Amino acid sequence: MTDDDTTPQIHTPVLLERCIELLGPALQQPGSVFVDATLGMGGHSAGILERFPDVTLIGLDRDQDALAIAGERLARFGDRVHLVHTVYDGILDAVRGLGYDEVQGILFDLGVSSLQLDRVERGFSYSKDAPLDMRMDATSDLTAAVILAEYSEADLRKIFRDYGEEKLAARYAQKIVEARQTRPFVRSAELVDVITRATPVAVQRQGHPAKRVFQALRIEVNQELSVLERAIPAAIDALAIGGRLVVEAYQSLEDRIVKRELQTRSVSSAPAGLPVELPEHRPELKLLIRGAELANDDEKAANPRATPVRLRAAERVRRAS
Repeated sequence: MTDDDTTPQIHTPVLLERCIELLGPALQQPGSVFVDATLGMGGHSAGILERFPDVTLIGLDRDQDALAIAGERLARFGDRVHLVHTVYDGILDAVRGLGYDEVQGILFDLGVSSLQLDRVERGFSYSKDAPLDMRMDATSDLTAAVILAEYSEADLRKIFRDYGEEKLAARYAQKIVEARQTRPFVRSAELVDVITRATPVAVQRQGHPAKRVFQALRIEVNQELSVLERAIPAAIDALAIGGRLVVEAYQSLEDRIVKRELQTRSVSSAPAGLPVELPEHRPELKLLIRGAELANDDEKAANPRATPVRLRAAERVRRAS
């Protein structure tokens, strides 16, 4: 934040040059359309629009604050920019709603944005006391406070285990249910206190004990994984032949979903033993990166937010029959 704490700090986009390099061959053709499915404050999109002067942008975000900031930042590109308030599994509706049948490039930069992390009142950080909100879209009803007040112990245990990969999920769920009998959880510091007191000292030395619980709550509030499971197939369906998809994931649960869909659609669907591969069985995608690409040491030093990133990319080579 700036000194007056009203203007958001514009952070360096993660792996911007590498994303441009991967998307570039698909965006060089005249009239190309690029979808930034996780627009944020528009850093990646600004880089694309500057580098490719004939590209039209469709920017998606569920966060209206982000859309407003990106709108100001990208205003200089005029009618090349179309911003849509939607969750990214609405990508096909957004593209078709603007009159396009297909697009040439799509980028997903997953996880919580710099804007959401930096605005303490949004409640995403376990390190600063704030209301237990965690909504990426302030117009939605479900908050972290509602989850902590209303979910059963079994449901809390499940989301901490499945979405946070938390080994102490059962203990934390039990302690939270016990604590809420006295008073509801309203602020993040109250939750951090309960988790910390429930965590053995030896475990606390391995990192902040609330990190995985906060991740799990954020994913549940925003339904991030179920949305992503719908969004990646929809994005592939929106790509033109020769179009490219680039995805930046920051934790293993997201990356697993992306990896599975890209791998499934980049191999032949022909039954084993078939003497000739029919056209309808040929792969839809060609992978552009072997496995997941990580940020190099220079990138991590220049932009610490790149440290956990896993980058995957693919090109559309065939339409599904």
